[in-house]
Amino acid sequence: MRRPAMLLALLVSAAATMAAAQAAESHLFSVQDMIAMDRISDPQVSPDGKRIAFVVSALDLPANKRRTDLYLVSADGTGMRRLTSHEAADTSPRWSPDGRTLYFLSTRSGSSQIWRLSLDGGEAVAVTKLPLDVGSFLVSPDATKLAVALDVFIDCPTLECTTKRLDEVAGRKATGVIYDELFIRHWDTWSDHRRTHWHALSVSGGQIVDVMRGMDADSPSKPFGGAEEAAFTPDGKSLIFTAKDVGREDAWSTNYDLFVAPLDASSPPRDLTAANKAWDTLPVFSPDGKTLAYLAMAVPGYEADRFRIKLLPWPQGTLRTLAENWVLSPSSVVWSPDGKTLYAPTDSQGQKSLFAIDVASGSMPTVGKDGTADAPTPWGGRIIYMLDTLTAPVEIYSVKTDGTDAK
Repeated sequence: MRRPAMLLALLVSAAATMAAAQAAESHLFSVQDMIAMDRISDPQVSPDGKRIAFVVSALDLPANKRRTDLYLVSADGTGMRRLTSHEAADTSPRWSPDGRTLYFLSTRSGSSQIWRLSLDGGEAVAVTKLPLDVGSFLVSPDATKLAVALDVFIDCPTLECTTKRLDEVAGRKATGVIYDELFIRHWDTWSDHRRTHWHALSVSGGQIVDVMRGMDADSPSKPFGGAEEAAFTPDGKSLIFTAKDVGREDAWSTNYDLFVAPLDASSPPRDLTAANKAWDTLPVFSPDGKTLAYLAMAVPGYEADRFRIKLLPWPQGTLRTLAENWVLSPSSVVWSPDGKTLYAPTDSQGQKSLFAIDVASGSMPTVGKDGTADAPTPWGGRIIYMLDTLTAPVEIYSVKTDGTDAK
């Protein structure tokens, strides 16, 4: 055999060997791979911007279920550690203002309740022991109050009244249910005639108050709403929340409004956006507490309308629309620490890009264009956010506010 032919044969043989080795090490992506992947969600940056708490959902194959736990990592990506390892579900981490405590939801007591974990050490401690499951929650600016979302019968004056009625229904021999208005179910969950209401209570316990008392409406909204649809006022004395209070028009109306209610329920909720018959939602206060930003649609009954960014001086002032001519629809907004910029994940050209909107001028440079960006939190000249692409699952990223140096 001539030298060129021999060399070619050796190259072909080597290539075949390498291909076989690579084939043995890799395989086509399967449904088993997808199920087995750990999934990251709900990153929460500490008040000093140095740490990130987040949720990891992992497959527990022997138990035939997924389990969720809390993790902690430094903002530079170092020192990741697992915070919880209970077999129950631990979700929704929220920081105390001093950054020394994490509040979170857990089912370890047999129902969904609020727990807290000191980052100085020690075991998790139950904060609430309510007779109903806590669906979502918020911690007040001074960490003395909690807002909790509970499913209640609106004519019941106490939580015990709701639980007693549920027990009576469960004890009936007949299982039929009568509905005289819509909705009768959301996706795979049938209505049991309860409404989700925000309640307020002290972190140290005591009396719980339904701040939406008597409202025939849900907040957070069903089926996908959460704590992002509510916010404490800067003084911590009231709660702003999103609700569609339209009675029998519920099934075909998109008239969600922002309401404000005192935590002691001394007066009924007041509609802040009654003038707009379309969708108003996602309230978030500026760092100085002087401006309320939220998202609003303009066309009643048209849920595919785009969201506009609204700015309302607090506690009163003239409402204005930021970047009215922007044709895209942001999915959320978050303030920069100096209150001069709003960051907004927004669907754009097949991606979910991250935009920075100047509050004064309305200009909107793109911070991150490719992939699906979500849950941004700006701090210290950088933005912490989640990002996934067609070739990579969700990871937590950090990027400079000008869009450079993504890590």
